[in-house]
Amino acid sequence: MIYINERISLEDNEVDLSAMRAQGAGGQNVNKVSSAIHLRFDIPASSLSDTHKQRLLDSNDSRITKEGILVIKAQQFRTQEKNKADAFERLQEFITKATHVNPTRRPTKPSRNARRKRVDQKTQRGKTKLLRGKVDY
Repeated sequence: MIYINERISLEDNEVDLSAMRAQGAGGQNVNKVSSAIHLRFDIPASSLSDTHKQRLLDSNDSRITKEGILVIKAQQFRTQEKNKADAFERLQEFITKATHVNPTRRPTKPSRNARRKRVDQKTQRGKTKLLRGKVDY
């Protein structure tokens, strides 16, 4: 089980992992060890709700293919275990961010006391500025 948050979880068979050799600098370790991880998550075939699937597919992310498969390549670390954990963490972050709904904002008014205090502060400030003026003797 892959836990995204307290309401969303995925089965292990919904995520396809494959190991490959990482790119970039790293000396002999890069040429010998398959430490990079390719994580593939099929959004339309997943157990997520239809609204969550649609929100994921509607997110304009370059990692989602035309077929609706999310591809995450993790090759930042030297070990396969750390790259695997990084790939799962990025999947969790992606799903959490796409399925988060902001609560609706209710407009509020300032209270009568707050309005009175504001006007009092303005008049006090005006009096202070008036005292800075030229003095006639």
